[in-house]
Amino acid sequence: MLRKIDPVLSPDLLYVLRAMGHGDQIVIADANFPGSSLGPKALRADGISASHILRAVLSLMPLDTFVSDPAVTMQVVGAPEEIPEAVADFQTIINDVAEEDVVISSLERHAFYARAAEAFAIVQTGETRLYGNIILTKGVIG
Repeated sequence: MLRKIDPVLSPDLLYVLRAMGHGDQIVIADANFPGSSLGPKALRADGISASHILRAVLSLMPLDTFVSDPAVTMQVVGAPEEIPEAVADFQTIINDVAEEDVVISSLERHAFYARAAEAFAIVQTGETRLYGNIILTKGVIG
């Protein structure tokens, strides 16, 4: 155990967060997401909500201030303007924890999958709320 590090951050996830460089992306995905088949390293966080993982990750990792969309979610199919409960929760967490003001942007479902396939890693959570997926771009520590 380590002090001031949320215990939901497993040794493998801590390694990934440390190994990522500026501009690398990590996906925090819900239980329905095809995390193991997309290609990037997939880490399991079964039984833990995406919101809890997001808060823990952002407690250690800065978001990128050099890109226009450092936090991206998946649009609701057929209703791209709708904001799912999980995404509203993600925005609240970002507002509370991130060092910079970031408004979550969104991508169409297949575009989101394509971007996730290029990520450094995917954290497959136990999140059961639909559309509980977010891609984060790592920033720098000044």
